Amino acid sequence: MTVLSTKNQDDLVDNAKPSYFNLPPLDISLAFPQATPASIFPPCVSDYYQLDDLLTPEEQAIRMRVRECMEKEFAPIMTEYWEKAKFPFHVIPKIGALRIAGGTIKGYGCPGLSITGSCVAAAEVARVDASCSTFFLVHSSLAMLTIALCGSEGQKQKYLPSLAKLDCIACWALTEPDYGSDASSLKTTATKVEGGWILEGQKRWIGNSTFADLLVIFARNTSTNQINGYIVKKDAPGLTVTKMENKIGLRIVQNGDILFKKVFVPDEDRIPGVNSFQDTNKVLAVSRVSVAWQPIGLSMGIYDMCHRYLKERKQFGAPLASFQINQLKLVKMLGNVQAMILVGWRLCKLYENGKMTIGHASLGKSWITLKARETAALGRELLGGNGILADFHVAKAFCDLEPIYTFEGTYDINSLVTGREVTGFASFKPVASTQRSRL
Repeated sequence: MTVLSTKNQDDLVDNAKPSYFNLPPLDISLAFPQATPASIFPPCVSDYYQLDDLLTPEEQAIRMRVRECMEKEFAPIMTEYWEKAKFPFHVIPKIGALRIAGGTIKGYGCPGLSITGSCVAAAEVARVDASCSTFFLVHSSLAMLTIALCGSEGQKQKYLPSLAKLDCIACWALTEPDYGSDASSLKTTATKVEGGWILEGQKRWIGNSTFADLLVIFARNTSTNQINGYIVKKDAPGLTVTKMENKIGLRIVQNGDILFKKVFVPDEDRIPGVNSFQDTNKVLAVSRVSVAWQPIGLSMGIYDMCHRYLKERKQFGAPLASFQINQLKLVKMLGNVQAMILVGWRLCKLYENGKMTIGHASLGKSWITLKARETAALGRELLGGNGILADFHVAKAFCDLEPIYTFEGTYDINSLVTGREVTGFASFKPVASTQRSRL
């Protein structure tokens, strides 16, 4: 795989500066002691309705294990990497050691967690950093899940054990430059040849793709016109990945544009259980349960940060927490978080009982991200000027929620998926102008 990226001139510029420009960065908490920055993450006070009472002892243990790791190992470094739009590769083994990759997948070295345990773990990662949780969910809830649900027995045995340990990293490529919400119309093609397939086309917005060892790719079979799945190795000839630059959210996530030029995929890497877009939708429906918990965790972190900040920061001779309007906003945020948690928990229960529908998952993802967006906006207001500094977490979380609001189905598309389910009418494609003129 050829990886292209915008050339970074930072090192050259730094070397040309006088030595006093190369001093270590000033610790904002020491220079301006207004409040404790997010590098020292606040204690969790956002679980007001005590979610732990709804969890099994195993799920509670998973939650605390992930929380402790994220607060200790990740919180001190995330702002720096977010600002530079770089990925902290050295933390990958620490995520692998948590044994949460693969979530609900049983066997093949995967943890076989309950869906609730898996989602709570994802929320705890997102509480500290949304980019880290996106990296994890792409790898675990999309790529690994596709192999587990749709792959052959040989593919599961070959790939899942190393993916579960994060010794091998995967990405998941469905979206194309011209097909986002309309992903079922994708144009990347797979043509059968002796011993395998030839892929031609493009993918866009693919998280982890610039460094992934395996790429789970969806392409249109030129013989059947159906969408099939393929596993592509990073060193495949004809595969080029270009890092996307200048994002305002999830800056740590390395999104890429992928170009396939006569990329050969052997027959053993054709995913046999993907034979239509409906098979892809099966993966997305399950993944959206986990993705719905991402903004839950993010909102918990926002509330936790605001709660501590308002008690520490003073204006007019009193803590900000003592003012009525600030308390009203804080409690509105708290109410949002409790409602989001309960919807997310109920979604998990529906899944566990075999009652969850695509509409359930879509409504969960769309509504929870909507309330998370409101929560982030309130948090940004409460922090005043510091609300635009990534040092205090809320500004970073505010920006990170924008892509989460959009990916794995926009708010509107997910709402229409639920609308189709409750009314029986699909409203995705407007009537063409030529057809309207005849009506």
